[in-house]
Amino acid sequence: MPWSGYRAGYSWIEATHRLALTTHMRSNKGKGLNEMNWTSIAPIVLAAFMASMVEFVEALTIVLAVGIVRGWRSALLGTGAALAVLLALIAALGPALMRIPLQTVQLVVGTLLLLFGLRWLRKAVLRAAGVLALHDEAKAFEEETATLRRQARSVGRSIDTLAFTTSFKIIMLEGIEVVFIVIAIGAGGALVPAIVGAGLALLTVVVLGLFLHRPLANVPENALKFGVGVLLAAFGTFWVGEGLGMEWPGEDWAILALIALFLIASLGLVLLCRRLGKSAAARVAAIIQKQKPPAASAPQPKESTLRLIMNEAVSLFIDDGWLAAGIVVWVAAIWFFGPTVALPSSEKVAILSVGLTALLAISASRRAAR
Repeated sequence: MPWSGYRAGYSWIEATHRLALTTHMRSNKGKGLNEMNWTSIAPIVLAAFMASMVEFVEALTIVLAVGIVRGWRSALLGTGAALAVLLALIAALGPALMRIPLQTVQLVVGTLLLLFGLRWLRKAVLRAAGVLALHDEAKAFEEETATLRRQARSVGRSIDTLAFTTSFKIIMLEGIEVVFIVIAIGAGGALVPAIVGAGLALLTVVVLGLFLHRPLANVPENALKFGVGVLLAAFGTFWVGEGLGMEWPGEDWAILALIALFLIASLGLVLLCRRLGKSAAARVAAIIQKQKPPAASAPQPKESTLRLIMNEAVSLFIDDGWLAAGIVVWVAAIWFFGPTVALPSSEKVAILSVGLTALLAISASRRAAR
């Protein structure tokens, strides 16, 4: 990358950190300019670390498969190319973020983080309840290596096209999520702690991958996803409240209360969805016994890399359309009607939080009962 590219990236990071610090100071009036409350820093670092860890573990599984089967040169070149594109994406989006008013950034980023976090938490609840299958890195590694071995190698080429594109795609798909997580979590509090959390996760996964030279199948990925979903939902709720001009009781301590709220609600949902899932499975089994076996489905055409990345970007926020629409409508309703309702700010934030929890519960229950 040219020196100008590095300077642009550094300038964006420095400017975004100033914005994040300003946001933090506005939400913590009366504190010293350099004072950073641990109740703000610790959840940010933890959320960025856990969320990035999940994405890096999934990316490592595919890159390892590509390197072992097709060769490390093309696999690492594809990885490097994807990282360069992601850095360019950050450098391009950063200045645009700086031109948006601070309160608008909080509201928009918070809403996106809610869409992302509640979607993730919903899936984690359904996996814990046995409604959705758990993600298995060892199985994913075996399937990917088998697929790569079936493909013919490029003859007379210095770069293996399949190895390059496979590594490029997985790093782009998982990297887009990491970039969004870091910007979303950092923009509302402090960008540097979020970057530190993601950097520690990357370092941990790379070191373990080099040392073990196999997928990190023993990492409790599904438990991590559950915890990350809780953290992201809590942060998204907090930033939306800030963007709507609400004052949170206890200021940053409210994040811990939100984490407790979503954790308790999610654990209760696991029990509910497990019961609903068993009833639904029994009904489906009875219906299948009465039907003829389905005909073999025709093979689906492969999607292009660009289309696959675009679909993945949309699916970051929308899994259950009902849940996504409910989040947007609920936030919009509070934004529109909130100023006209004479309620204490503590009651308004309670209405916001409980409403989002109810949307999660309804969405997960609907899926489990199918």
